[in-house]
Amino acid sequence: MANTKVELCGIELDNPVIIASGNFNYGYEFMEVFDINMLGTFSFKGTTKEPRLGNPLPRIAECPNGLINSVGLQNPGMDKVIEVELPRLREVYHKKVMANICGFSLEEYVENCARIDKEDIVGWIELNISCPNVKHGGMAFGTDAKQAADLVRAVKRVVTKPLIVKLSPNVTDIVAIAKAVEEAGADGISLINTVLAMKIDIKTRKPVLANIMGGYSGPGIFPIAVRMVYQVASAVKIPVVGLGGVSSAEDVLEMIMAGATAVEVGSDILIDPLSAKRIVEDLPRVMEKYNIKDLKEIRGVAYNG
Repeated sequence: MANTKVELCGIELDNPVIIASGNFNYGYEFMEVFDINMLGTFSFKGTTKEPRLGNPLPRIAECPNGLINSVGLQNPGMDKVIEVELPRLREVYHKKVMANICGFSLEEYVENCARIDKEDIVGWIELNISCPNVKHGGMAFGTDAKQAADLVRAVKRVVTKPLIVKLSPNVTDIVAIAKAVEEAGADGISLINTVLAMKIDIKTRKPVLANIMGGYSGPGIFPIAVRMVYQVASAVKIPVVGLGGVSSAEDVLEMIMAGATAVEVGSDILIDPLSAKRIVEDLPRVMEKYNIKDLKEIRGVAYNG
């Protein structure tokens, strides 16, 4: 029987499949669709200090092999997450969850992380410094190695849970930023977030999105994600979580071969809410097909093999 268990920053997961932030809200709603306890874990919706309505409509544009979104971190704010959303999640979810935390200043990031660090259901904090859909948001930190490192150092001073830093692909040198956050104390890295893109309606001759540009996700960015996971995982010593266009058990194995410890499924959830369930159930079969008894056997084989 194939062993799907992995360890992410000292916490064991039944399997490496994580649902990416922004696609699963705060999780408990999906219990009507499937038992979410079968997942490795999930990263809940990117949360800011104050409630956000997000960007104006339209903010989703379909395009070949994916979609462009400019949702803009719509969320109920930290108070409501702690007082309402997490208690509801505790009623149905019996594992540790990943908390995706966003901010608009170093001070806001630090305050948000310090507060969520006290929640027992939270296993990891995913520091989102890579969202391309908000002005003056986290990507300002994620595209500058020094700012990213300064932010990680500040957050590490106030948290006890493993800190996983979510990086942006919209940079010249992803490895330089990964090394900077590792040296600053990050416990792990997740990548990639969406690729900055836009779409024009040739009938109206105007951008489809009200925000003009947004983040491109879906199968079209998978090869980019694999390349960046490979580059980062072979350059750092901390665990890497791979994401970007993942839609099958085969994709999970490819990400792990590139060096990922765990893998996040994102926009495929918007197409098929049962996507992650299907991948979890299919993973043992695909591992047996390729004669893989344990995922540790193949981690990083693309550069170590």
